[in-house]
Amino acid sequence: MKGIGTLLKVAAGTTFAVVLAYLFFFGGQDLIRRPPAPPAPPAAWSAAPGTAQAPSPAVDARPDFAAMVDATRPAVVNISTTQAGRGGQASPLTDPLREFLERYFGEQLPREEPRRSLGSGLIIEPDGYVLTNNHVIENAQMIMVRLSDEEEFEARVVGRDPRTDLALLKIQGRREFPVARLGDSDSLRVGEWVLAIGNPFGLEQTVTAGIVSAKGRVIGAGPYDDFIQTDAAINPGNSGGPLFNTRGDVVGVNTAIFSQTGGSVGIGFAIPINLAKELIPQLRAKGRVPRAWLGVAIAPVTPELAKRLGRPVRDGALVAEVVPNGPAARAGVRPGDLVVAFQGKPIRRADELPRLTAKAPVGSDVELTLWRDGKEQAVTVRLGELPERPRG
Repeated sequence: MKGIGTLLKVAAGTTFAVVLAYLFFFGGQDLIRRPPAPPAPPAAWSAAPGTAQAPSPAVDARPDFAAMVDATRPAVVNISTTQAGRGGQASPLTDPLREFLERYFGEQLPREEPRRSLGSGLIIEPDGYVLTNNHVIENAQMIMVRLSDEEEFEARVVGRDPRTDLALLKIQGRREFPVARLGDSDSLRVGEWVLAIGNPFGLEQTVTAGIVSAKGRVIGAGPYDDFIQTDAAINPGNSGGPLFNTRGDVVGVNTAIFSQTGGSVGIGFAIPINLAKELIPQLRAKGRVPRAWLGVAIAPVTPELAKRLGRPVRDGALVAEVVPNGPAARAGVRPGDLVVAFQGKPIRRADELPRLTAKAPVGSDVELTLWRDGKEQAVTVRLGELPERPRG
């Protein structure tokens, strides 16, 4: 274990360095859609064993998304919020200076107007429950939801979860609303067509298309990162809007883009709908998402560290810090331990541990498999509840 302390610092530094927050601008995703793929051609062209196989002939046809858009667009809403300006919260110098100039010099200085923002959302229940991003409605004094038929309603916040950037709203209106069908994001394949519908720059019901570029992306947004990456055009205002597959099922909630300019460069991110489906019942019942807590800070395993630990592969989550008197500390977990399995499930990457922990019930006993002093050993940890994030 010699040298582990130094390596912990290096690993921790690496973890913080990869957080690219300054490049990520919250935005919405674009919807993309494709008709069912044509049947695969017969395998008569298969080459002989040991030779390269030629691809099947290209089909000279472009997908038509019109029917799917017509069917799904009514469940997509535009969200506008009003936030109070900072009037009355200015520094002690500003308000007296304003009063002095207005009283003695007759100057009418501009006062900050209420701030307005735009986003998107999707109706998930006919009585008016709407799923969107937390950052779309955070600190909002008034929330208005506009339907595709241009009817507008006020909405209230039912629950929100800043850690996954999800929020649940309830439209204040008595009618049956069109709903989006929630799909299975786990079944998505890289290269599959997807479609985004949203409200970029206030341009209502904008439709864009692309493919799934990658799955399981970690972008530094938080400990539960597991994003779908798409090249569908996503811009500010698309936040909270749905990402559809070609069958019209919602597979993601458009959330963020990677951009140095603030506009779309073909790298957008969506929260997998399967994650949202796990959280919606808790948001509706409790207004928040209570999560289990281990009480450790973790870091990825570098090649040098794996070699020092005597590991043939860079698997596991390195315990960089243990919260005093936290669940892990009480179970005997120490800095320098390597968590290689959670309830028997192997951990390949460090970011898998927080997600596995969050899915376990608060107060449950879980078994961690640790790599310590060149061998594996098991400890049982009774999970606590993750403390609420301070609100600023």
